[in-house]
Amino acid sequence: MSLVLITGGLGILTGFLSGLLGIGGGIIMAPLLLYVPPLFGITPLPMQTVAGLTIVQGLAACVSGGLTHRRHHFLSGRLVAWMGVTLFVSSFTGGVSARFTDNSHLLLVFAVMALIAAVLIVLPKKKEQEYPAVAGLHFSRPRAVAVAMAVGFSGGLVGQGGSFILIPLMTVFVKIPTRIAIGSNLAIVFLSTLAAFLGKALTSQIAWPLALPILLTVVPAAFLGASLSRRVPVDTLRLILAICIALAAVRVGAAAFTASL
Repeated sequence: MSLVLITGGLGILTGFLSGLLGIGGGIIMAPLLLYVPPLFGITPLPMQTVAGLTIVQGLAACVSGGLTHRRHHFLSGRLVAWMGVTLFVSSFTGGVSARFTDNSHLLLVFAVMALIAAVLIVLPKKKEQEYPAVAGLHFSRPRAVAVAMAVGFSGGLVGQGGSFILIPLMTVFVKIPTRIAIGSNLAIVFLSTLAAFLGKALTSQIAWPLALPILLTVVPAAFLGASLSRRVPVDTLRLILAICIALAAVRVGAAAFTASL
């Protein structure tokens, strides 16, 4: 099987999950790009190439999935404005500060944060509306900014987007209904994802022959996932999201362990 077909197939899988769960999908795409090609006898991709392809997947998912959730009225412009700008600034600050930190220890902290987030999202909570009204959404701006600042800064430190942690913290700490948190999350991380994409594109870190099949598959797959998301019960979405976050925590934890050796 050719590498172009493999990347296209992975684009379908990660794009669908991105749209369905409102996550960027990079935390899933990166390990798949690292470990799936060798299963077909293909030389493993360099980490720089994987990082470039992952950011392409994330940007395509943010645009396609975010617009679809907005059309279904599950995207809050006010929430995106407060958290998106904060996330962008704090991610940049964290990225700059990373040169002064021990990355392996920070990765471990990030993995623990992800595990806690996975537990939080499956804890029993007050029954919420299946289809909440975005127009009537009220939330604590200080809490929303605090969450975006914490996730953005820690994610910037360890080179992770952190979008998979944002949703549990939005639902538990900021008290955002699950569907609105999922619908808004892709738009919230759009700015930071765009900045990372431009940085890699302008420095020739993206393998465009492999990025093209990802773009062509992620966009319709994210649209399909976001369209299906509104028909899946909230409790089921929370469970699937918790599983994905737990797997992401294991992956980050493994990276921390490897880096410490």
